[in-house]
Amino acid sequence: MRIGKVAKSAGVNVETVRFYERRKLIQQPLKPQNGGIRSYPPETVTAIRFIRRAQELGFSLREVEELLSLQTNPACDCGDVRARASTKRREVEDKINQLITIRNALDQVIAACPGSGSTKTCSILNEMENPIISKTQ
Repeated sequence: MRIGKVAKSAGVNVETVRFYERRKLIQQPLKPQNGGIRSYPPETVTAIRFIRRAQELGFSLREVEELLSLQTNPACDCGDVRARASTKRREVEDKINQLITIRNALDQVIAACPGSGSTKTCSILNEMENPIISKTQ
């Protein structure tokens, strides 16, 4: 199948397919010697869908590459994949906690703001000028 059909079937654009080829996440078929058009196997669509779903779950392209290599390595088992997913979940949990901290800090500075007056006395802008206190102190 042609690159346009692969892209449409996988729900991406042609440039995404080419990007994945450059990153070596999918293989670019050889160009026919007679100057014809490259033909992609149906497995390419499956691979692109795998990549996109892994990205939706928060995996970076480097991590997707590792998952793809685990998938094709007969020495690996499901436990290896589970360990990667568990690590990713911990990272997501850490990010959520960081975002909650940021939200709470924003709530505090917003609540302290009178909502009118000169920006020279704006409590939010003044708060931005305060040094950040390290967690280790």
